[in-house]
Amino acid sequence: MSEKGDIINLTLNRDSNTFVRVHPHGATVIAWQWKGKELLFVSKQAVFDNKKAIRGGIPVVFPNFGPWELGPQHGFARTSKWKVEKEPVADKDGNVTAVLSLEDDDITRALWDYRFKLTYTLTLSEDSFGMKFQVENKDNKPFDFTCLLHTYFRTSDVVKTDVLGLGNLQYIDKVKGGQTFQQVDDPIIVEENVDRIYLNTPNEILIKDKEDGTTVKLTKDNFPEIVLWNPWKEKAAAMGDFGDEEYPNMICVEAGYVHKPYTLQPGSVFEASQTLTVV
Repeated sequence: MSEKGDIINLTLNRDSNTFVRVHPHGATVIAWQWKGKELLFVSKQAVFDNKKAIRGGIPVVFPNFGPWELGPQHGFARTSKWKVEKEPVADKDGNVTAVLSLEDDDITRALWDYRFKLTYTLTLSEDSFGMKFQVENKDNKPFDFTCLLHTYFRTSDVVKTDVLGLGNLQYIDKVKGGQTFQQVDDPIIVEENVDRIYLNTPNEILIKDKEDGTTVKLTKDNFPEIVLWNPWKEKAAAMGDFGDEEYPNMICVEAGYVHKPYTLQPGSVFEASQTLTVV
């Protein structure tokens, strides 16, 4: 257990060199260390004030991806304090599971007047880290939402990092005004400001760091889109919680349900997941 801000972090500890650390502010995963190597990026200028979203790791986006007319960009889940529903527990194989949850309250209902429960189940294995995301509609009326796991992968050098599995797909380019294009190259190598939503994506994506030889496989279920993001130099310099020279050391490959809202009926549960595996 350790402190960031004034909240105690939750640690899923497989051994001293393989662990996951979660900040209850936003249920934000702020570390995934595998055999002594940190695989996630968190900015050195990230703010841990229990108010602002944490810049890096794996923020949880709900109930809205992007600008939101009812409240803050990317919704309120990433800036809410989550409850630890189940402390980390290891099974007979040493795999560690913890559960966090977030329910509606006066603050969320003032923005978005629905009763809900989010359940986030994290499981750390020897070479993989799994996240199961559930939305329960506890209201008597349906609601629409979008959601996403905003994963920041650490890179030795982003221009020496391949993203494989998105070839021949259509994507919405937010840098170019929301126009739709066809992806030609596979792998993708990021060499500029990139902010794209890839549509109808396969359930397996590879992030390959060619400089240090690490490859992470992202496997997902019921997250049809992948968002690819790197702010590059000018946008990085404009962000107060992101170092001017940090952009080469990260790439966001984000599994989500964001292109069209999901409608959840009263009493129903939406479930989606992603698993990150070192291969």
